[in-house]
Amino acid sequence: MGCHITKNKSKEDDLPEPPEPPPPDPRLPLTARQRFNIIKSWKGISRAIEPTGVYMFVKLFENHSELITLFTKFRQLRTRDEQAESLELAEHATMVMNSIDEGIKAMDNVDFFFGLLHQIGASHRKIPGFKKEYFWKIEHPFLEAVRLTLGDRYTDNMDNIYRITIKFLIETVVRGYELAESKEPNDNEKKAINSEEGNSSSKMDKGS
Repeated sequence: MGCHITKNKSKEDDLPEPPEPPPPDPRLPLTARQRFNIIKSWKGISRAIEPTGVYMFVKLFENHSELITLFTKFRQLRTRDEQAESLELAEHATMVMNSIDEGIKAMDNVDFFFGLLHQIGASHRKIPGFKKEYFWKIEHPFLEAVRLTLGDRYTDNMDNIYRITIKFLIETVVRGYELAESKEPNDNEKKAINSEEGNSSSKMDKGS
């Protein structure tokens, strides 16, 4: 019996060491351990996406009531209770939280992460009256909503990780907004395009 145990131990000693985890992409502001911790912690948020998102938006409008006018589907909601009970707000909040969910889960593939969040940022160019500074307004409501959902699991260490993460997410979305903005023609270019279109139209009229 003693020999049997010794043989098993010898076999275990011969097993190769598990490989070291790959170093994190240098473009990520998180260490490998921090990335592991937030992926694990985020599972608690994923199970409560809608209520976390609704609380986040309620806090956003509580701190920046003027921003609700950007949302045509629920801009008429003025009280906290109306906002908290609105199906339209819940639908939008869930959509935003799902985008954050995708972003956090995509951090293992940084190129995909950047492409995803740049696309989200660019899409906000289509919203009348939206300014890129507005993205930053969601930072503190997001942290408050995550803290409320996680409760005791929201430790000082996780607070630091979530702060780094949401800042990185917002910076990347803003960059996507700026890239889309840079590709749009400026006022002078628009005037030149309109002038060329006008000249072409005039020539066609004369030709006919």
